[in-house]
Amino acid sequence: MITESLKYLIYFLLGGLVVTLVTYFGSEKKGLIAGFFAMIPFVTTFTTFTIYSAVGSEAVTDYIWGLIILTPVWILYLICIIYLLPKYGFWVSLAVGVTIYMIVASFIVFKYQ
Repeated sequence: MITESLKYLIYFLLGGLVVTLVTYFGSEKKGLIAGFFAMIPFVTTFTTFTIYSAVGSEAVTDYIWGLIILTPVWILYLICIIYLLPKYGFWVSLAVGVTIYMIVASFIVFKYQ
């Protein structure tokens, strides 16, 4: 049995590994590889496993449906950054993308929750 402290240490290390890989390949101008590591279902698989271990399959199903429902909003966030970055710079495009994501996603979450 894994202790709570060890479990959170594993979460931290796995998350850090993904961020490190994405940052490394992104800074080497290898965007496709960076995107691959950012989108690899490893984190989703791990969170699915931990949710399942904690409370079972019904919660996993709800979690996956949440991901599916919010995916179009996440794509809208990405489109905002792609479109605005060349015109307004990194911080503005990121702020607008995150703001739009938070508004639209919050509306969806609170309307259907």
